[in-house]
Amino acid sequence: MDTQGKTITCQAAIAWGKNSISIEEVQVEPPKTGEVRIKLISSGICGTDDHVLKGELPMKFPLVPGHEGAGIVESIGNGVSSVKPGDKVLTLIIPQCGECSFCLHPKGNFCDKQDVLPCSGLMLDGTSRFSCKGEKIYHSFRVSTFTEYTVVPEIAVAKIDAASPMDKVCLISCGVPTGYGAAVRSAKVTPGSTCVVYGLGGVGSAIVMGCKASGASRIIGVDINEEKFPRARALGVTDCLNPRALQKPVQEVVMEMTGIGVDFAFEAIGHIETMVSAWNSCNNSYGVCVIIGVASPDSKLCLEAIKIITGKTLKGVCLGDYKTRDCIPQIVSDYLQNKINIDPLVTHQLPFKQLHKALELYHAGKTIRCVLLF
Repeated sequence: MDTQGKTITCQAAIAWGKNSISIEEVQVEPPKTGEVRIKLISSGICGTDDHVLKGELPMKFPLVPGHEGAGIVESIGNGVSSVKPGDKVLTLIIPQCGECSFCLHPKGNFCDKQDVLPCSGLMLDGTSRFSCKGEKIYHSFRVSTFTEYTVVPEIAVAKIDAASPMDKVCLISCGVPTGYGAAVRSAKVTPGSTCVVYGLGGVGSAIVMGCKASGASRIIGVDINEEKFPRARALGVTDCLNPRALQKPVQEVVMEMTGIGVDFAFEAIGHIETMVSAWNSCNNSYGVCVIIGVASPDSKLCLEAIKIITGKTLKGVCLGDYKTRDCIPQIVSDYLQNKINIDPLVTHQLPFKQLHKALELYHAGKTIRCVLLF
């Protein structure tokens, strides 16, 4: 049946409020000018989605969660030229408008048209494309991937190679560039260096891959869930630390293990305590601390100001500093050419109707990335 220009009724997950999510029948309106409607094939479950579901980020409920998606263009609105129906695409939590000062700057990627800080839950024209039981449903970061169909701005869509395996490449929508890029592009990990990674989930595992690919000689993995350690070692971690099993603060143990502290520290959890630990794990002269984890907006980071003058660097990074629409398709091509292997990151694949089981696996720490299949 031709669905172009028509409202589509499909299945989607709706977060009605904090810790309240269910799969419902929703209506998805046609794309307006500059928008793309996508039939989702797969979606990863990212830690940021969990923050949303727990109410740790200021979002408007009810909303359709999810942001790490791969799908096929179903229809396009007026003015859309970069994709056409039938194209394989990835959704982008950070768009690339190509016009704002952040996009035009050679180093910037936090597009002014993003809907993360803050999140309006609406499309660029200030309206929603989702409804359920007659009620307006908000978007998640203008991408919403826990649904069979979604509508996103054209600037938040990246066309990818037609040969892409859609059951896996959704990770390249967010988790892979966020973690891998933090190591190889943002921190620029050097051969023979020492690294510590706080958090060994999906993003942390991608950081480990980036550190190993960059030639790091020692990669220390930190997590309170020791079930993650075997997988982390397989990806390149040389030493595993569980802070709850230590007799002293983990940063002190890292300092003792390395003598002077690590060259590169990464925080992929989003807790103030682990951010401070990562900072204090760096050597004082030239260490680089990279913050990737998303903290709650009302939290404050408190550091010893005197140590800032020693020369070490604190840096925040989003999506590996990649210009998303330009760079994400290249990462997909690198994957297809075996230059990067994301397969070990996909530990579980479940049908969308088993969303609650997938969330249970995530909360239990039994998965690196669980991919939902539509």
